[in-house]
Amino acid sequence: MEPNVNVNDVSRISAGTVIKGEINSPSDIRIDGTFDGKVFSKGRVVVGEKAVVKGDLVCQNVDFWGTMKGNFYVKDTLSLKSGCTVDGDLHVKRLQVELDAKFNGNCRMLGDGEFEKLASQITGQPVQAPRPVQPQPVPGK
Repeated sequence: MEPNVNVNDVSRISAGTVIKGEINSPSDIRIDGTFDGKVFSKGRVVVGEKAVVKGDLVCQNVDFWGTMKGNFYVKDTLSLKSGCTVDGDLHVKRLQVELDAKFNGNCRMLGDGEFEKLASQITGQPVQAPRPVQPQPVPGK
């Protein structure tokens, strides 16, 4: 979780909870239970050690300790932590893999603009890229 994120802005699936369906969140998500379906988040997704995810995960960043049977679509960084198991394909800009992380599937490194195209295909809705920051004029020049 980012240091400036309010704990009340984080959606959480607690250990022992089982959910089937689709989650669409503008903020961070933490999964410690079982989720079967699609997860869409404009923030970070954290998946705990005992969590099980079956389906697609589309988000900005992921810290992953659990078990996954499905595909990742990550705009920035996917961190596969020691002890995790992933059976599926990775579509990421950056990938960090710790020792003892298990991954079975294909990995595709995304270039600029590719995430938005893939995410739109998965969600069925257009996903907008962040607007580029315009340089500010320097006073006196």
